[in-house]
Amino acid sequence: MAMAGDTIEAMIKTALPDAQVTMTDLAGDNNHWAAHVVSAAFTGKSRIAQHKLVYAALGGRMGGELHALQLTTAVPT
Repeated sequence: MAMAGDTIEAMIKTALPDAQVTMTDLAGDNNHWAAHVVSAAFTGKSRIAQHKLVYAALGGRMGGELHALQLTTAVPT
């Protein structure tokens, strides 16, 4: 089962309300996504900790409902 980009974006924004999220469907199948997430919540956190915040926002759907997510994170400039 595929997961729509707007659903992924909404889940991230629910957990990280200030997040700017850009979603890109990499294969045109709603199943392989790239997400670029910018949030002040990432300030002072390692890249791994930033990614864990995003994965937590997805509520365990990675590897199941959401097959693949290429994730980049950043703090606002």
